[in-house]
Amino acid sequence: MVALLAKAVRQRQSYLINELARYGYFKSSNGRQLYELSLTELEQVHIQVKSNFGKQLGSGE
Repeated sequence: MVALLAKAVRQRQSYLINELARYGYFKSSNGRQLYELSLTELEQVHIQVKSNFGKQLGSGE
């Protein structure tokens, strides 16, 4: 059960890192590489990046 959870976490981290790379985001604001971030940190960055992207689209930039 623990191995299954760990696998799911790794898969989600990989997905988020790939998504962030698609948006041109490769490092956190404090200079750490994305692979160094926890799942929680990646989720927060992902939400922030997508929100900013949506705002840019909405403002016509």
